Amino acid sequence: MIALLRYQAALLIGSHRWLPPVILYAAWLAIGVQSGGPILDGFGYAAGGLLPVAVWLTRVCVTNEPPAARNCTAAAAGPGRAHLAGVLTAVCTTVLLALIGTAVVLLISDPHSTDHQVVPVAPAALAGLLAALACLLMGTAIGALSNWPVLRSPGWSIPVGMLAALLLLVLGASPANAAISDLVTGSLHGTITTPWLPLAGTALIATAATAAACALSSRRG
Repeated sequence: MIALLRYQAALLIGSHRWLPPVILYAAWLAIGVQSGGPILDGFGYAAGGLLPVAVWLTRVCVTNEPPAARNCTAAAAGPGRAHLAGVLTAVCTTVLLALIGTAVVLLISDPHSTDHQVVPVAPAALAGLLAALACLLMGTAIGALSNWPVLRSPGWSIPVGMLAALLLLVLGASPANAAISDLVTGSLHGTITTPWLPLAGTALIATAATAAACALSSRRG
């Protein structure tokens, strides 16, 4: 698996297809995270931007190989393992963006709530990072289910993935929305709710979605 991850990482870096989602996230942070703004609001905004970015990066990583190269990799390592390596490469890349986003919020935001109560930085940072992980895992799940081998046509996979990302970002039943809402609501009252439950929910969803996609890749080859 380590060799497969190195191979997928080299493909991702060499293809430069990571640039658009990374630029999108940088622009998202530049527009939405205000210098001196409430720290929990900043963490919520930074976490929300990772969901569509994770969908995009997952698509990039699972479709990066030409069909002939994908067949060779699948023959050497197994279709399921080869597909899993692509998804894990996307996850690792998005985790790096989550760490960068958390650091940016820590550097430029102010440790106070909307009503100007003092907010402890370390618990706020933990809550913000966990919310970011919840959002990126939800995005990974969407990306795994809206691309090859589940959906083969880009004409369907791209709009389905982006629409699902938008809906799960705003719907109250979504664990990703719950994680962000905890931060925003906490900012109103100066309280911190660590989103362990939303993170656990998105981890289970992402694991199930990835397992299903890997199993299907073994059938479709």
